[in-house]
Amino acid sequence: MIKKINNIPVNYIDEGEGDAVLLLHGWGADITLYQGIINTLRQGRRVIALDMPGFGRTPEPAEPWCVDDYVDFVVQFIASFELKKLSVVVHSFGGRVFFKMNARENLPFVFERAVLIDSAGILPKKTLKQKASQRCYKVGRTVMSTKVLHFLYPDAVEDMRRKRGSADYNNATPVMRATLVKVVNEDLEPLMSLVSCPTLLIWGDLDTATPLSDARRMEELIPDAGLVVCEGAGHFSFAEQAPKVNGALKAFFGIV
Repeated sequence: MIKKINNIPVNYIDEGEGDAVLLLHGWGADITLYQGIINTLRQGRRVIALDMPGFGRTPEPAEPWCVDDYVDFVVQFIASFELKKLSVVVHSFGGRVFFKMNARENLPFVFERAVLIDSAGILPKKTLKQKASQRCYKVGRTVMSTKVLHFLYPDAVEDMRRKRGSADYNNATPVMRATLVKVVNEDLEPLMSLVSCPTLLIWGDLDTATPLSDARRMEELIPDAGLVVCEGAGHFSFAEQAPKVNGALKAFFGIV
């Protein structure tokens, strides 16, 4: 289904009956990747999931967004359903949106429950090697961007970016690259203690994008949180260990 929010046509689904659950996907993904979760939740809940701007079948924003821009957008999306209460299930980048949204004052709705799957939000500490590499890149970029060197080596800066960049960064359009830079450099740890609803953390113990130590820190900070660890799973634990994750979701939401 499609509905317009701020003149952006949003691709979304609205399936099942009962109390509403909003699904927020991870970076580089879209709602099709979460079909297993959707199928599980709609057995006893109304599931609403959207492709956020720049992902799936929803066009990217006209200019780079920060997390707060995505929060503004999702709040308006939720308001379009006139929901006064809802639960959320988030993965990776979706966690960033949730933490900042939950911290907003005077939201027109309340969160009943939250499930954070391999969620982002804690800023990783850079090693000395990483700091040195970043400094060398910045110096090299400045030097190669000078008028003469840029004329002689027009692709040098882009080649440097490509070698240093993650797959998410290199595969993105210029607008989404700039967006990624904005969203990954924000530490949301101070907002985690503000999550007051019952919260379930689901994590792969082999996750290298958002390591298990992040989950344990979130469990400490969120007042009413519990952790389910998926042994042998990585950042996409919900796909790698679907039976365990779907069973945990059913138990948490009381779906028979």
